Amino acid sequence: MVYTPFDFNEAIAHRKDYVEDGLREGSPVVGLSFPDGIILLTVRRTQRKVFEIYDRLAYSAIGRQSDIEDIRLGAIKVAHEEGYGRSPDDVTAHRLVGFALSPTLKKLFGDQFNAPAVVRALFAELGTRPQDDLFYVLNYDGDYSQTGERAVIAGTPEAEERMLAALSAGAPPATRDDAIRLALEAWGHGALESRRLPADEKEVDDEARARQVEALIAQELKAGALEVGLLDRTTPNEAKFRLLDPAELPTRG
Repeated sequence: MVYTPFDFNEAIAHRKDYVEDGLREGSPVVGLSFPDGIILLTVRRTQRKVFEIYDRLAYSAIGRQSDIEDIRLGAIKVAHEEGYGRSPDDVTAHRLVGFALSPTLKKLFGDQFNAPAVVRALFAELGTRPQDDLFYVLNYDGDYSQTGERAVIAGTPEAEERMLAALSAGAPPATRDDAIRLALEAWGHGALESRRLPADEKEVDDEARARQVEALIAQELKAGALEVGLLDRTTPNEAKFRLLDPAELPTRG
């Protein structure tokens, strides 16, 4: 049997469809800078979703839990090896994503004899100033992108577009509570869009959509838990990351 380029392209298309079906129902994640740090926010049902990687680095992802954990452990291993063998200042999200994780995912995605990783990941790197903060979105096929100020991951490109639009429409957050409220609203837009069916072609106006988002957030917070990881720019400690306690989260009203 002759294996043609068409066969290869068709196999890659099937793998892409397989992974994206697995990502579709993942709870979105929002990364947002504010003057005192960075937050990574999501709503989870069971497994924890936001993690520390190194002193100034945090991580979250959507997808298959085993793949999320593999990426987390791989990032931690490389970060600590870099910090020990070189310098803690050499441990950057770009080195982790661009030189360690991306090539591995790219190779796995193209390997027809192994299942691809079902994962879309978000890394946050805390700078000395908000304008120095960086976010990296790493895709299942090894592609990645870098942004500043804000980043999102969700189950569909349309959901991510809605989330970024919601973040851009809000006022720049001045406080941690402002950032959490804005990020949660963006999360709601992403979660709502991810659940739209192909048959749901009717577009609603902004006011009606805002009501739908608010109702969805209220529903999900009853069934799940708001999880917020903070990279704190104000702490003198080397480790900047901590998960916020529920008592530290702003009330919704």
